[in-house]
Amino acid sequence: MFFQDGLTGSAWGDWSLYTESPLRAFESELGVQAPVGFWDPLGFCKDADQIKFKRRRQVELKHGRVCMLACLGYITPEYFRLPGYLSTSLGLQFNEVPNGLAAIGKVPVAGGLQMFFFAGAMERGLLQQDPSRDPGDFANIGNLGVPYSEDIPDPEARKRSLNAELANGRLAMVA
Repeated sequence: MFFQDGLTGSAWGDWSLYTESPLRAFESELGVQAPVGFWDPLGFCKDADQIKFKRRRQVELKHGRVCMLACLGYITPEYFRLPGYLSTSLGLQFNEVPNGLAAIGKVPVAGGLQMFFFAGAMERGLLQQDPSRDPGDFANIGNLGVPYSEDIPDPEARKRSLNAELANGRLAMVA
């Protein structure tokens, strides 16, 4: 019998004897990392449905990527500011914008709309998920998210990079 501690994810028992588990269907997927292995404490994958799993992995990657960018956006202004004006019509310079959540109230509405429509254009343009490809693997996006660049040719290095992206995205989601 195999047991899993739902609080820490640590496992005990002989996993090789627990062959009836639907979690076996996903133990070779990306993101299954030591010491936890495939961890599904809420049982979302207990039905072993590949389509649902692929959709959840796609959502996990997207949320992780957004959260990693948000962490960078929160940390970077502490050390670096762009020179010049954020809004010339309002006379607002980049160095006048406060750090953190206080910046939301200082950014002009037109600037907020530009960010919103840019994200929408990326979502509807370059970042369209092709059902025949792996979750988060976009046809026109290469290594490090650079459009139309080459991908990582070495399969082992690619797998290591994708596992690191999942792990860092998970960390950013809880940061």
